[in-house]
Amino acid sequence: MKQFRRILSFELKYYFKNKIFVGVTVFLVLLLAGVMFFPRVKEGFASGSSEADTGGALPVMLVRAAELEEEQPGTGRAEQLERVFGEAFAGYEVRATQEDVKTLREKILAGEAACAFDVTGDTSYTYYVENRSMFDTNMEIAGAVLQKLYQMRAMAEGGMAPEQVEQVMTVEITGEAESLGKDQRQNYWYTYIMIFALYMVILLYGQMVATNVATEKSSRTMEVLITSAKPTAMMFGKVIASCLAGLAQLVAVFGCAILFYSMNRDYWGDNFVISSIFDMPPMLLAYMVIFFILGFFIYAFLYGAIGSTASKLEDINTSVMPITILFIIAFFVVMFSLASNQVDHMGMLVCSYVPFTSPMAMFTRIAMSTVPWYEIVISILILIGSVIGIGVLSAKIYRVGVLLYGATPKPGAILKAMRNSR
Repeated sequence: MKQFRRILSFELKYYFKNKIFVGVTVFLVLLLAGVMFFPRVKEGFASGSSEADTGGALPVMLVRAAELEEEQPGTGRAEQLERVFGEAFAGYEVRATQEDVKTLREKILAGEAACAFDVTGDTSYTYYVENRSMFDTNMEIAGAVLQKLYQMRAMAEGGMAPEQVEQVMTVEITGEAESLGKDQRQNYWYTYIMIFALYMVILLYGQMVATNVATEKSSRTMEVLITSAKPTAMMFGKVIASCLAGLAQLVAVFGCAILFYSMNRDYWGDNFVISSIFDMPPMLLAYMVIFFILGFFIYAFLYGAIGSTASKLEDINTSVMPITILFIIAFFVVMFSLASNQVDHMGMLVCSYVPFTSPMAMFTRIAMSTVPWYEIVISILILIGSVIGIGVLSAKIYRVGVLLYGATPKPGAILKAMRNSR
């Protein structure tokens, strides 16, 4: 145990002093800060530019209904249009006008008005604006407003009282959804982020474990270490240290993300995607941590064992390629199932019990479907047993791998060396 603690402490210091590790963590925190504070900064610039351009007032929108007043004078059509347009365009100061079209154009070009609508009939209008943005939705809003007015007038002419017409056209429809299982729409985003985070961390830290082991072997320092510490203590110390470093990095990144989001919650408004990410149920968060740690251990042990068989750093990428391909296949199986909203098909059921795929597959099923408790327990027990078995096997491979130099040994040569070392 003393050897294990010493190796664990040494490896943790290596990670926390590593400039790349610290740099990536700082970069991710700054990136998340930029994303979380973006609505606040955007609103600040928008309000500043608005005050600079209009003196703090809303941009002016002119609404002309001269032709309607000529057809039906005294009906108050202009006042009605000004009222309903004002309600629909909250970001503008809507003004009714009887000026001709030429004057409307001159005011827009002079900057006295941002845009103008010339309502030429019950179902027709002309929209005037100097430079129409690709995000300009004023015509769509105006079309909906005029359609509503037309329907209200048609009902009134059919014998309905104005109060009844207003009540019919402004009725609000409310609906509630009661999910008897899991709400996939709500759980999708943090499930996706967890799977992607697991994918990136395993590839990054697994490669770091393999590289560290190969570096020690190529510098011959491993031969000294293996004589003063048990292979099991060395392998478990390295892998657990990399896991703790990865967890520390994730806690720092996601902890800062939660902090930044809480500081800017009001600026995000009712953004469903963002709110669903930060509203993960505590039980699901616990499952995420369990499957994350167990899945990380399995692949980190394999990366460490294979790293011990490589004589040169240049051989690492080739040596770990089979494990990387296996993990990528597992990742895509889960992601395709997640994207298709079919997480309970036979392929995912099988993957939920295979140690190399269950950390992602079972968590996805728990988040996106209803999984019996005994299936979750069986999957976790298989994972725990696999972690112990693969960890012990990796330590044995590590023990003989450090003494094998030259060309990368084949699996048969490794097994033979393991039998001879007993």
